[in-house]
Amino acid sequence: MASILQIKPIADVPAHLRASARPQDEAFYQNPYPFYAQQNRSHPGFFWEEYGHWCFADFKTVSALLRDKRFGRDILHVASREEIGLPEPKPHTADFDLTEKYSLLNLEAKAHTRLRTLVNRAFVSRQVEQLRPRIRQLAHEMIDAFEGEDSVDLIKAFAAPIPAIVIAEMIGLPAEMAPQLLNWSNRMVTMYMYNVTRETELDANQAAADFMAYLREVIAERRKVPREDLLTHMLTSDRDGDVLNDDEVMSTTILLLNAGHEATVHTTGNGVKSILESGLDPQSLFATPEQAAASVEECLRFDAPLHLFTRYALEDTELAGIPLRKGDVVGLMLGAANRDPNRFSNADTFDPFRTDGANVSFGAGIHFCIGAPLARIELQEAMSVLFERLPKLRLVEPPRYGNVYHFHGLERLMVSWK
Repeated sequence: MASILQIKPIADVPAHLRASARPQDEAFYQNPYPFYAQQNRSHPGFFWEEYGHWCFADFKTVSALLRDKRFGRDILHVASREEIGLPEPKPHTADFDLTEKYSLLNLEAKAHTRLRTLVNRAFVSRQVEQLRPRIRQLAHEMIDAFEGEDSVDLIKAFAAPIPAIVIAEMIGLPAEMAPQLLNWSNRMVTMYMYNVTRETELDANQAAADFMAYLREVIAERRKVPREDLLTHMLTSDRDGDVLNDDEVMSTTILLLNAGHEATVHTTGNGVKSILESGLDPQSLFATPEQAAASVEECLRFDAPLHLFTRYALEDTELAGIPLRKGDVVGLMLGAANRDPNRFSNADTFDPFRTDGANVSFGAGIHFCIGAPLARIELQEAMSVLFERLPKLRLVEPPRYGNVYHFHGLERLMVSWK
């Protein structure tokens, strides 16, 4: 997940470098790609009027920015709020802010390395490879539950529950808690949207408070009775006397649960939509492990689950000829970079057989998505089972994206297989 950072206004931006697109306009969030293409054709570095900060749309710059140490997710380790004009935290979002305080997504330097090292081993490829049979089992169970129906919302019945159950089980939470975890998560991620209302903030804060109250009980129980799970690992890992406190464990657990399913749900829905609309034979796209992997990478490129990731300039600097001040926010347009016509041939065509495949959907650098190996395996196995079991799968109504920009996912995906 990626939050929209607080900003201060930037003056004197030349008119030809300004661009306007309202994130909550239906025409935009249903299909933002024409706007992206226009920026990449004219000025890949542009000032987005509605957000009030510079954005970069081309693959080369976005890829480099993800690794550039002049920029970071946190700014308060190098500047005060007063120095950069950052507002004080809002009292009514205190619980939500606590869940973000120790989030791997926002930490920099030593603080980030410390936390990531403690949880990284659970997500390395050799560990998550062992989950393939469980993911396939879950995919079959989900299809068994709806196969007798005439049609189904594939997001609710298939895409959402599988990654939620997998990440819950990895952490050490019961699978039957998955629906409640999804509820808390879905309410919390509304905080990352454009132009959030006070009502949304209050609801997200309540979800965060309830989530933390539940985790406090689980953490207290796990301290008494350790298990072989990631939660126990986080609570008991000791690096030369350095251990995580309960708030750090809660922040990390909530991030893993939220991020551990959000992108995978969106990519599953977006990917199935892309495949069914492409006219290609779905089964052929998953006929071998190698082709399944390539098809998933093209799903990630073609219709990414996250379109905007923001960072702070940690010093006065210049990027693509644009002067930036310490504290300025820059937007990395992941969805636009994945469709950059200067990087990809026929960038707006879904082509799982392309030879120039790549994407920045999982980020790069120190904030490269820790769950990327797991997400890739979930997508490969779940979609392989889906098209194997339901070879006649088809759309029964036009898919519609939710009003959740900068996340990019379908409200529902109604399909039939008969």
